[in-house]
Amino acid sequence: MNTTPRLVEVRRNALKQNDALARALRDRFRKAGVRVISLVSSPGAGKTTLLEKTLTRLGRQWRVAALVGDLATENDAARLARSKAPVKQIITGAVCHLDAAMIERALEGWNLHELDLLFIENVGNLVCPASYDLGEELRLVLLSVAEGEDKPLKYPTIFNTADVAVITKIDLAVAAEFDLAVARDNIQRVRPGMQIIEVSAKTGEGMEMWMGLLQSRIADRDRVQPQSHSATETSMER
Repeated sequence: MNTTPRLVEVRRNALKQNDALARALRDRFRKAGVRVISLVSSPGAGKTTLLEKTLTRLGRQWRVAALVGDLATENDAARLARSKAPVKQIITGAVCHLDAAMIERALEGWNLHELDLLFIENVGNLVCPASYDLGEELRLVLLSVAEGEDKPLKYPTIFNTADVAVITKIDLAVAAEFDLAVARDNIQRVRPGMQIIEVSAKTGEGMEMWMGLLQSRIADRDRVQPQSHSATETSMER
């Protein structure tokens, strides 16, 4: 018996429920005045290192916090806690992505009115997270120079559901024989007009532009409500 139609329907319903909860979260964030930014990437792209440096620097002026998703261990949360910002780890087990219900549960006990900016670091994966809206207003997709310039072409959905592309570890570009011009072109082929930021959390190169992007989000309190990051229809078509 062919069970494919049933599986597709179950998946469609799950994404529909997630989108409804994500919309409720987005409204909750808006009313609390907290900006929410999510980070997605492959494992090892440098999300946690960049986020630790970011929380430390922003924490000198703004009220920042982070939710961190991983299949197992609380290692990332322990690293981020060194920034002195509030941090919670979300252990997903066998699930390869965060969803809106996980975010809602993780927020228990936190007063969102006491935050200016909340980061959500997703599980290292460029496939599953693309379909799940988390209520964020800005989604960043990270690509390290060690991954190759063709990553956007191989994983177009995650780039199409993100707002900004961040090329990380650019201090290693020469050693990795990474062609920045080709990478930029591939990103634009997938998502024309997409903003691209190139950073090295190790050397600090590009960090001022990175910090400027984040600070503008915090300062702009009267911005219109952001669009949803749901990729339900896209994922159903693929």
